[in-house]
Amino acid sequence: MSTETVSPRVEAAPARLWRLGDAAGSVVLFGAIGLFVIWSALTHPSQFVAGLVVGSVLALGALGLTLIYGVLKFAHFAHGDSMMLAAYLAFFVLSGNLVGTRGTDVRVPWSFADLPGATEPIWRFSFGYGLLLSMVVAAALAAVILILVDRWVYRPLRQRRAGLAIFAIVSLGVAIAMRSLVLMIWGPTPRFYVSGIRPTLQLPGGPRIPTDQLFIVAAAIVLAVAVYLLLYRTTTGRAMRAMADNPDLARVSGIDTEAVVRTTWLVSGGLIAVAGVLLALQSQLKPELGFILLLPVFAAAILGGIGSPHGALVGGLVVGVLQEVAVTVGPLSPGYKFSIAFVVLILVILVRPRGLFGA
Repeated sequence: MSTETVSPRVEAAPARLWRLGDAAGSVVLFGAIGLFVIWSALTHPSQFVAGLVVGSVLALGALGLTLIYGVLKFAHFAHGDSMMLAAYLAFFVLSGNLVGTRGTDVRVPWSFADLPGATEPIWRFSFGYGLLLSMVVAAALAAVILILVDRWVYRPLRQRRAGLAIFAIVSLGVAIAMRSLVLMIWGPTPRFYVSGIRPTLQLPGGPRIPTDQLFIVAAAIVLAVAVYLLLYRTTTGRAMRAMADNPDLARVSGIDTEAVVRTTWLVSGGLIAVAGVLLALQSQLKPELGFILLLPVFAAAILGGIGSPHGALVGGLVVGVLQEVAVTVGPLSPGYKFSIAFVVLILVILVRPRGLFGA
């Protein structure tokens, strides 16, 4: 009885074709993004700068999302509403305002705004140090809330070996619960951290922008660098990357996986809170903010590559610029801005499913 042998060259053909297709997709995607960024900066400088600001906020949200997905292996659909809840917590700590039983605002006896000079503008910014303190407190509260949600909701599902669909549905339920809580406590009326006209600054050879936008971009870059150093320069970061790569092997190697999970929610909660506060500082605070953020944040994380912190930063900036610039070209109106993120999501999945820097 004879046996047929298959040539290694024939066996390797599909793999070579896959690699060639992936390389071609990489060239197309990187080239298209590079050309678009250069064209946007030269022809639409005002929208380009606004896109960098929005992209910085999306990058922070995508960083938290990619950490959660990398360690826990599920898409956290409550991510946007977690950012919105953290932004409202910062508003409460700063102003002390709640909606009373008659539908009008009531104020708790004390808030950070009562501190001496807390609302006096820093440099040319529109806010004082009270907002910075509120952002820190909101980050701590958001981290605690997410850790408790994981302990009471997600961890029992992990112990029961629940599927990804169950996690997705449950996280949507958590998102709806957060939004309902915000509506009950603060109502549907939009809120502002700072009222009045925002100071502006003329960029050298560029457009005039609100000074707060410089703070938003700088804060996003600093936090992105801090997350990179945490992941690649600390023992905790190595444990997080080990669990993201192989949870079972990490567990038998002596890594406390539950501690890694708590650290992941802690870091993600901080990033979520800062992103929510910065976005509300840029525009306004409203209960729909979380839903509006969800799709662009997912698009940024997938474009940069799930599991890649620097990819999340680049993906957020690209999606932000694309949203702001695309609606100024042709018949598109600003109402289509968030639809652009959905188009980006589909194209990236078709051309390069693992994103720009995904492994």
